[in-house]
Amino acid sequence: MIKFEKFKLKNNLTVIVHQDNSSPLACVNILYDVGARDEDESKTGFAHLFEHLMFGGSINIPNYDEPLQLVGGENNAFTTNDITNYYCTVPSENLETAFWLESDRMLSLAFTEKSLEVQRSVVIEEFKQRYLNQPFGDVWLLLRPLAYNTHPYKWSTIGKEISHIENATMDDVKSFFKKHYCPANAIMVVAGNVELDNVKKLAEKWFEPIEAGIHPKRNLPKEPKQTSPRKLTVERDIPVDSIYKAYHMVSRYDSNYYTCDLLSDILSRGNSSRLFNALIKDNPLFSEINAYVMGDFDEGLFVISGKLSEGVKMEVAEAAIIKEVEKIKNELVSETELQKCKNKVESSITFSETDILNKATNLAISELLGGANLINEEIGKYLAVKTDDIKKMANIILDENNCSTLYYLKKK
Repeated sequence: MIKFEKFKLKNNLTVIVHQDNSSPLACVNILYDVGARDEDESKTGFAHLFEHLMFGGSINIPNYDEPLQLVGGENNAFTTNDITNYYCTVPSENLETAFWLESDRMLSLAFTEKSLEVQRSVVIEEFKQRYLNQPFGDVWLLLRPLAYNTHPYKWSTIGKEISHIENATMDDVKSFFKKHYCPANAIMVVAGNVELDNVKKLAEKWFEPIEAGIHPKRNLPKEPKQTSPRKLTVERDIPVDSIYKAYHMVSRYDSNYYTCDLLSDILSRGNSSRLFNALIKDNPLFSEINAYVMGDFDEGLFVISGKLSEGVKMEVAEAAIIKEVEKIKNELVSETELQKCKNKVESSITFSETDILNKATNLAISELLGGANLINEEIGKYLAVKTDDIKKMANIILDENNCSTLYYLKKK
């Protein structure tokens, strides 16, 4: 059970405090309710560009890293299609330094042409290195627009194309910041060796003077139901042929999300899982095979992906995946098999909660998904899933008419 206190500042910034005196550290985690799905389709990659810009200096602090390192702190951030999350960890006696740094960049970044140019170049280089010039780098640049026709999940966090970042103007950047990076659109979690009264005092001192802003209303287009299979074949400079099968599934808010997650575990979590046993151990058609959920907040994807063994034909490999999928659709999984997966989930969630940074991030995400206490209810939601639920969801999701398949082939 993770205990926490919650309060709101006058400017609508939500603050959650989790005291854990077993650690000498304190973590300040700020989650902004903005991700790649909130971008204009002709100006993508902005949420990720901001992840970089936020480290490029603010009004009063030209170098974000330096003062943090001087007090023994470290920091990082990540962007997804749904959220942008910034965090820093400091020895707890230096907590105020983290408040000073985070509040200043929420107040206003140093919007200089130089900073924009530097970070733009970094992002463009990342696009080229990680997505265009790396084996398997462009898989999601291909698979997302294959699976989505309408919803903004059809582009990756890096953006649809490099030109969107190349052409980003100072006005574009400033308006994106003003719209999304404000107290009303943020959740701050302070975790570790901290006390509620001190956190309240620091929050009021450093964050309350910042103008609230407005929590932007989302009105994203709903993806229409997929009614026929979609396929794409590409050749790339890779060592082995690979396959990616993406099925539409429920959103992160849906109670059936936990069933889908366990379904993916039954198929591929560990060396006793179904796909491993059938397609690697008993009949080595694949050198590697995985099933996983993307964890998207809106209706997302359930993915089965694998690297084929040398000499195996794609049609044979795909037919073997479909055969295993049909089994789980037609036969109930055993109570023992389901319980084994539940035990693994329970232990991994429990183990992750020993780390204050994980707790801070998960409290913020839980708050955004409906309330911070979801963090304490999650294991129970997994444990409540029944064998009937697994079969039912498998039949709803794992349908070839609901599937987008990418054949990612080694160049001949």
